Formats: sequence, C-alpha cells, structure tokens
Amino acid sequence: IFTWYPLLVVRNFSLGERRALRRELEEEKYDLIHAETFYVMPHLPKTIVPTILVDQTIEYLVYRHYVSNEVPLILRPLFMLDVFKLRFWEKYYWKRTKKLVAVSSEDKKVMESEIAGIDVEIIPNGIDADHFAEKKIEKKTPPRVLFVGNFKWLQNIEAADILINKIWPQIVKEVSEARLWIVGMNIPERIHDLAGKRHDIEVTEAIPDIRDAYKAAAIMPVPLRGPGGTRLKVLEALVSALPVVSTSIGVMGLGLTAGKHVLVADTNTGLAKESIRLLKSPKLAKRIGVEGQKFVAKNYDWKSIIKLHDNIYNNILKKEP
Repeated sequence: IFTWYPLLVVRNFSLGERRALRRELEEEKYDLIHAETFYVMPHLPKTIVPTILVDQTIEYLVYRHYVSNEVPLILRPLFMLDVFKLRFWEKYYWKRTKKLVAVSSEDKKVMESEIAGIDVEIIPNGIDADHFAEKKIEKKTPPRVLFVGNFKWLQNIEAADILINKIWPQIVKEVSEARLWIVGMNIPERIHDLAGKRHDIEVTEAIPDIRDAYKAAAIMPVPLRGPGGTRLKVLEALVSALPVVSTSIGVMGLGLTAGKHVLVADTNTGLAKESIRLLKSPKLAKRIGVEGQKFVAKNYDWKSIIKLHDNIYNNILKKEP
C-alpha cells in the first residue's frame, strides 16, 4: 500500500539479485539479455545490452479478474489500487525493452492496444513431447478426474474451488466410482482437510514426476475463468494423451479445435456433462486424447519453438552496431 510498486514486484524483488546482475554486466560481455516476466525487470541496471522481455501473463488482467470476482466489495478500491500499479509498471517495462514477446495472440492484442505502435512477437510456451511420450504407466482404477496446479496462482485457486464445489458433485452423482485427484504445489490446508474427510477426493502435494498424474488419470477438467498466458498444464495433459474438458478461456489462443482436440464448455453444468460423457465413453476419450496429443506434439514441441527464439535473437543482433 505504501509503495509505488505493486505487491507482485515487491514480493519478487531481491537486492542481492540486483547487485549480482549489475556486477555480472560490468565484468562480462553479453550480446542480449532475455528476461522472463515483467517483474524481474527491476533487477536489471541501466545497460546498453538489448533486452528481450517475454511476458508469460499479463498480470494486471489476472489480478483485476480476481479482485472483481473474489474480493469483498468494501475492499475492492484498495485492491484495485494494486491493479493500477501493476498495469502502470507492466506498460513501463514493455516500453523499455528492445523486443517484447507474448505467449498468445490474445496477449499480443492487449499489449498492442495498451501501447500504440509497439511491435510484439508471439512465441508460445512449449513442451518436451519426447519426455512425456516416453513415460508409460497404467490408468488408475477407479478412474481419476485430475486437477493440476500451483496454488500460488490466483487462477488455480479459483478453478479448483469451482471444480470441487460446483462441477465435481455433478460428476460423482453420475459416475459414483470416480475419484477427484488434486495434484500440485502449495495446496491449501482446507483442501487437504476436505480430502481427509471424503473418500472421493485425493490430494497429492509436490508429485515427484507430473507425468505420472497425466498418464494415470482418466480426464482433466480445466474450469479456468481468468485471462492471460498459455495454459502449460493443458499442453502437458494433451501431449500425454489425457483428454481435456475446458472453458473457452482455458484453451484460448492454443489453436485447438473443440470436439476434436478438446471438449469445451463455459458453464459448470456444461463442463460436468462433457466430463461425464468422456468417463462413460472410453472410445470418445481415447479419440480426443490421441488427436490432442498429435496436435500438441506437432505445434508446441520445443524443437520448433526454439527456432522462434533463435529468429528473434538473430534479428536483433543483425540490427545492433
């Protein structure tokens, strides 16, 4: 509240990191600086080395969605002040970079609407298709309905609450043997407590190999409501041949075809119905899983994504004196 910087910047700032970067740039010669996420930018000293900023998520949109939907009305003006700070500093660092990169066409549009004349490239998030393909594991019995997420992020907290409270009761009513499997990091105690009281909900904190979850589960609902970024968990699930049921926002910008690579619904009832349909139709689930896997392996493997990075690096270096 009492600083001009938003909480996200304050929380991630390290004076030691800033000193280390200044010392590194003074003592060594670099052609480019590649920064991931705008809130690492305050660590960079003034330098003639061109900087590429890849902004994984437009943070002010995420926080604005959270404040508008989750924060009590009486507290919203206070929280909206932080959203205002986020927007200001995101735009500030977007303008300071030599090249700004978004991970989706939707984020690119927002950036270009915020800053007239800015040139934004798109490099989607990628996955190691071979790494996920090589893992072999049997599906769990009874079938697991998977949710994966780091609960440090607001979108995952909101989505998990929707799944547990609104969607899961509809699913388990129709497929009584199914189990809801929450896998992730920083899972709230209330979810752990709930799982301890319910036979139909399981929780796995910090699973050693996330491939085990994707390969062992039957389906993965993605009831995301908030904007921003590329949904890496969706790509990982699909490349593991795990059928996904998502909101439109959850798969926005990925180029997936609804009904072919993924099932899409934008209401809680719709997400539940599509999940039930997959659980009751192994043939449909297998088809969606295979088609999703082929699409992601073709379009999002790091082997092809890295070439986009190389093109940007080379273009900038050609322009530098």
